[in-house]
Amino acid sequence: MNQIHHYINGCSVDGRSERFAPVYNPATGEQSAQVALASADETRGAVRAADEAFATWSKITPLKRARILFRFKALVEEHADELARLISSEHGKVFSDAKGEVTRGLEVVEFACGIPHLQKGEHSMNVGTGVDSYSMMQPLGVCAGISPFNFPAMVPMWMFPIALACGNTFVMKPSEKDPSTPMRLAELLTEAGLPDGVFNVVNGDKESVDVLLTDERVQAVSFVGSTPIAETIYATASAHGKRVQALGGAKNHMVIMPDADLDQAVGALMGAAYGSAGERCMAISVAVPVGEETAQRLRDKLVAELDKLSVGPGLVDGPDNDMGPLVTREHLEKVKGYIQAGVDEGAELVVDGRETAIEGAGDGFFVGGSLFDHVKPGMRIHSEEIFGPVLAIARAASFDEAVSMINDHEFGNGTAIFTRDGDAARQYCEQIQVGMVGVNVPIPVPMAFHSFGGWKRSLFGPLHMHGPDGVRFYTRMKTITQRWPSGIREETNHFTMPTL
Repeated sequence: MNQIHHYINGCSVDGRSERFAPVYNPATGEQSAQVALASADETRGAVRAADEAFATWSKITPLKRARILFRFKALVEEHADELARLISSEHGKVFSDAKGEVTRGLEVVEFACGIPHLQKGEHSMNVGTGVDSYSMMQPLGVCAGISPFNFPAMVPMWMFPIALACGNTFVMKPSEKDPSTPMRLAELLTEAGLPDGVFNVVNGDKESVDVLLTDERVQAVSFVGSTPIAETIYATASAHGKRVQALGGAKNHMVIMPDADLDQAVGALMGAAYGSAGERCMAISVAVPVGEETAQRLRDKLVAELDKLSVGPGLVDGPDNDMGPLVTREHLEKVKGYIQAGVDEGAELVVDGRETAIEGAGDGFFVGGSLFDHVKPGMRIHSEEIFGPVLAIARAASFDEAVSMINDHEFGNGTAIFTRDGDAARQYCEQIQVGMVGVNVPIPVPMAFHSFGGWKRSLFGPLHMHGPDGVRFYTRMKTITQRWPSGIREETNHFTMPTL
């Protein structure tokens, strides 16, 4: 059995806890490896390595740090197919989607390569007579990242490249469901010239996470996952004096106006709802057609497209399938449970993915694309994040009703509107209480030089991920006000408030 351990101080380190978790190939249902689960002491060892490396890494010039990231970028590009195969073999998403994930992660690396400019700070001359003021953006120290299973390459690369570029050191705790990709990224960082101890990977579970949230040497924690865990991460780490950004769950709606190009909307909706088997925090899981005619036409077109949806293994000879398996059997059963809950609550199950025949599936964790209609707010399949290939149609009589439905939801991660009406789109962008909005764009994930994050219970902490907010998160600002007196220093004591 292949064993996956940890990466500390520039090399692979065997786990000593004698605790392991299984890693599966979702397409076959077979266990492909086991991953070591670090003890608290092993996790502290990784933190100690990062803390010791910080003293020298933080003194390296931003330009030299950027050059290491440039080499890392080139290596990731060179090994992109290898990384995509690792993702597909452990997560299940199809190869082309996995390759796209690597590309989106690389965009943040490219952004971080501009750190000599991004970390310049500000300067003002003569804020008072003979007085200058300037700011410095300095690194925090040891930072930690806790990433989810659905993007084993992209989400870690949303975190550590900016942290490292800013002069911090890093301890990564990836998902134990698909740990091979972060381990390979660590090897490529070392090959790119990153000094030992600057980037470390600890595979583990709650025991490791608890150390990262409470160890006094860890200065900042970045997390992506479900809302209940995000709340706990935020509360615990904040209580221990750490800077925290914790991205939680989502329930993303797409509003389809009567004037929308329906073929374009349906094509976008199919990819946004069923791509990566719906295991995306930005997946569109609720379609909100405005008007009965729009709703019926949308439903008919979706049913026709679902009949053509190709479901199968993520790694195949020949053209990719449209959708691969779910990540684990437990998650498969959870998604099936949501489908049954929708039926029990009175929603109309138009297409039942549980009945999809998948050729050669064997014991793989497959479910087909499902479609509900007449879904109402308050139903579990509307309130909760399913994280699977289940799309709900929630009909709205008017634009205002659609906006209210979305604004009343506890999550505010992403949303989209499809329309030809510029005024409607402008009103939507202004009124909707959601952090990321697409206009005729189904998955409005910002480019790396903008910041990613939702509103309401989709984000805990004041700063979003990557982009300018990412640089702010991984630095602390120090402002200096200085004067160089001419001649001999005046010895007079001053007791009044200094003014300029």
